[in-house]
Amino acid sequence: MSKNQNTFLFIILSLLLLLTLLLNISFGQVDIPLKEVFKSLFGGNASKETWEYIIVNFRLPKAITALLVGVGLSIAGLLMQTLFRNPLAGPYVLGLSSGSSLGVAFVILGATFLPTFLSQILLSQYGIILASCFGSLVVLIMIVIVSQRLRDTMSILIVGLMFSSFTSAIVSVFTYFSSAEQLQKYTFWSMGSIGNLSWENIVLLSIAVFIGLLLSLLSLKPLDALLLGENYAKSMGLNIKKARYIIILATSVLAGSITAFAGPIAFVGLAVPHLAKLTFKTSNHKTLFFGTVLIGAIIMLFCDMVSQMPGFDFTLPINAITSIIGAPVVIWLIVRKKSIQ
Repeated sequence: MSKNQNTFLFIILSLLLLLTLLLNISFGQVDIPLKEVFKSLFGGNASKETWEYIIVNFRLPKAITALLVGVGLSIAGLLMQTLFRNPLAGPYVLGLSSGSSLGVAFVILGATFLPTFLSQILLSQYGIILASCFGSLVVLIMIVIVSQRLRDTMSILIVGLMFSSFTSAIVSVFTYFSSAEQLQKYTFWSMGSIGNLSWENIVLLSIAVFIGLLLSLLSLKPLDALLLGENYAKSMGLNIKKARYIIILATSVLAGSITAFAGPIAFVGLAVPHLAKLTFKTSNHKTLFFGTVLIGAIIMLFCDMVSQMPGFDFTLPINAITSIIGAPVVIWLIVRKKSIQ
């Protein structure tokens, strides 16, 4: 695809992202006209105080969170699919999500085994975020230690899957001994949520996603070399171990921080990189990076818009919507690719 065509696609996707953002803020249990949303974001205050309050305190933080989640998970998925040269690899393939789930399960499901004052602290919003971060960090450290002894990248993938199975088993043990109330709270966390973050939380998440994206940008040339295999990359003078560590660290920062603040969000990181490759018809990671950023943000904003169920007084779990939309997209992409071949 030529540079002019890529530029045209980037312009279209940027405009579509702006439109999706405005629609996301406009739709909900209280419908706010698009012109009022535009006025509130770019020109001052909305005509009604209630609209302005809803936009600034509820709709805008949720939209920004959706944007960060979509961008971060999509880029993490792109990194993993290239590193392992596996189209089914996603941002959680290293077991980071399972580590986060174990940390949260320990706090929520294991609260009865802790002193009352400690369980109250840990069951707060920041306590759950810290537990999730700690769980993913422990898994990351284990993977880095193991990867130092492994030369084959595919072996790291297998180790990640084993860590995921191991942590899931421990969560199952916690589940067995938990009360109905604890199980319900843990289930709600596992469904994902992007509407409960304060502006302070959003700032912290933004910093983490920015660091992850910066590390990803540093990995673009190594990723292009790895597409042709590790032996070719070595012949090009690439330090495989260093590149692998940076890619794993970038994925860990992105997937770990997003899981901590928003819970495990399925399918976005798996489906969006494929959509970007299909849209831009290239394997160049510089183009794919920015294409994935735009498409990931659009998809996540759209999923959030669907989950709000405009006209209804309830909200569907975001994880259910991403799975319902993501699974058919992946199936369609596989069928389309096979039919073209």
